[in-house]
Amino acid sequence: MLKSAISDDRMAKAWGLLALLTALNILSWVDRQIIPALAPLLMADLGLTNAQVGLLYGYAFILCFIAAGIVLGPIADRVHRPRLIAAGLLAWSAFTAASGLARSFTHLAAARVMVGVGEATLTPAALAMLGDAFPARWRARAAGIFAIGLPIGSGLSLVVAGLLAPRIGWRACFFALGTIGIVAAILVALVPEVRDRVGRPVTGRRAGTDHLLTTVRGSPPLLYTIAGGVIVTFSTAATIHVITWLVRERGFEFREAALLTGGIYALAGTIGNIGGGWVADWCEARWRGGRLWSLVATQLVLGPPTLVFFTAEPGSAAFYAGWVLSSLRGTIWYGPLYAATQDLAPAASRATAVAFLMLAINLLGAGPGPWLAGAIGDRWSLTAGLVLTTSAGFLSIIPFALAARSLQLPSGEAERSRDRERRSP
Repeated sequence: MLKSAISDDRMAKAWGLLALLTALNILSWVDRQIIPALAPLLMADLGLTNAQVGLLYGYAFILCFIAAGIVLGPIADRVHRPRLIAAGLLAWSAFTAASGLARSFTHLAAARVMVGVGEATLTPAALAMLGDAFPARWRARAAGIFAIGLPIGSGLSLVVAGLLAPRIGWRACFFALGTIGIVAAILVALVPEVRDRVGRPVTGRRAGTDHLLTTVRGSPPLLYTIAGGVIVTFSTAATIHVITWLVRERGFEFREAALLTGGIYALAGTIGNIGGGWVADWCEARWRGGRLWSLVATQLVLGPPTLVFFTAEPGSAAFYAGWVLSSLRGTIWYGPLYAATQDLAPAASRATAVAFLMLAINLLGAGPGPWLAGAIGDRWSLTAGLVLTTSAGFLSIIPFALAARSLQLPSGEAERSRDRERRSP
């Protein structure tokens, strides 16, 4: 009876923590996606090109995001994580507000760089906290729910762009979002820390980093998993140009394109996040490497409808069906990918492992994907750029399948840690 009460209390706290961190992730994605959501207005007012919009969303944001993340990941394994997140939230919100003062591409890029530094605190620390709070069998579901910040946040950014920007202007949208985040940072700083005995404490200044690097070098499944994540990110990140593509090459009005994209992506993307996590955990309970096999299956099933969306006649049934399934494809891989990465990492280095994954997928995936699609759009058409980058996503099947087939536990210590987690309530 006592054990059951402790278990119920632990899960209640875990769900409360998940709700808070998910809300913060939603806000982070609103701030991140507001650039492509406002792209037609920014292009008209500041004279930006498609490639520059891709850079603002991609490398202008990502280079500092990943550099800060690889430093902050190990730090998050040692310090009070809610306060670290609060400090990052304060920083990224201040520079989101500052984005509203931009007068050129250079001004906007400088602000986005600092937004990236602030946002780098959230995901490694948050997923490590969730890894501590939830039993291992819930890991993909918890990560998938946390990741609904992507579709809901992206959808809200489009709603903000479609409803508010025509009325109050794009600059005021940045000011409003920044103010919300600054207020939220004060509240987040008051959240108590939660540490799981399985992976704590990390001893020594670089214990978590050294253990992780040893694991990465000696674990082909982890390397394959990260490679697959890079390819999927490259493919899906390029779709930030969809609003501009709908307006310029498919004849939609800006407000209609923003609201439809926001609504479809918020609904279908949320289903993808939650459903992808649930399916991945279900597969993992039945097959070794089940989370990785679920990634293979989703790319095979959802890749073709995405190509249909970019090539079908606008307004046709195939166009709208492809639109919905394309939005589903954009998020369904988050939970399985992050959970598989944590499965293969030392328990004491979960935040570091997530930061390492983010370094790879952002530097090699989210950076070049939008830029390449935009550059092809400037030279030929966005349709060509989106079809090419979508097709590249099929290549992720190879490393994910290799990871699933060659899956081995990276060390005896990691094995003992996960065994203790599976026995925990």
